Amino acid sequence: MNFLSTSRLQFEQYANPADMEPMAQYMRNQFSFLGLKAPIRRKLQTEILKEFPIKNVIELRETVQTLWSQEEREFQYFALDLLDKRKKLWDEEMLPLMEEMILDRSWWDTVDLIAGKLLGYYFQRFPEGKQEFANKCLFHDDFWMNRTGILFQLKYKEKTDTQLLTQHILRHKDSDEFFLQKAIGWVLREYGKTNPDFVLGFVKEYELKPLSRREALKHLK
Repeated sequence: MNFLSTSRLQFEQYANPADMEPMAQYMRNQFSFLGLKAPIRRKLQTEILKEFPIKNVIELRETVQTLWSQEEREFQYFALDLLDKRKKLWDEEMLPLMEEMILDRSWWDTVDLIAGKLLGYYFQRFPEGKQEFANKCLFHDDFWMNRTGILFQLKYKEKTDTQLLTQHILRHKDSDEFFLQKAIGWVLREYGKTNPDFVLGFVKEYELKPLSRREALKHLK
C-alpha cells in the first residue's frame, strides 16, 4: 500500500459516519466529510508519516497535491498539517503551490490557515517575493486572494508592514463581501494588540464598514 491508500484506509476506519453531516453543515455544505474529528485525524497522520516519511521537498509537494485532490475535506486538512510540519523542507516553489491551494476548494477553514500561518512563515523566510505576491492579491479578481493579502501579516506583530497593510485595507474597505469585511476587522484587531494607537488612528481616519470597525475595536477602548 502507498501513502494515499494507507491514509484513506486509516481515515475511513476511524471516521464516525454520524459526524459527516454535522461537519459538512458547519462548512455550509461546501464539502463532503468522512466524519473524522481533528484529534483522531492528527494522531493517525503522525502514524502514517512514520510509515511513509517525507524526505525531500519534491516528495512534499507531490504528497500535498495528492492529498489536496481528494474529495473529502479531511484530506485537505492533512495536506495543510503536512506542509506546516515539514516547513524545514520548503523552497521558494512552495509559493505557487500555496496559491493553487488558496484558489482551489476555497473556504475560510483552509484559506485562513494558508494566509495567516503558512504564508506568514514563508515570507519571513523568503521575503524577496512578498511584494509581488501582495500586489497580485491586491488586484486579484478572486476575493479569497484579496483576503489572503490582508491576512498574511496577521501574526507579524511589530514586524507588520503598516504601509502594505493600509494599502490592502483601503483597496477593499468598501467591499460588500463578508469575508473581506471580516478580514479587515480581524487583522486590525490582532495588530491592535501590538500597536493600539495605530488601529485607533486608522479607524478614526478611514470610514470602515460597520463589521470591520466593530471587529477592529473589539478589545480597544
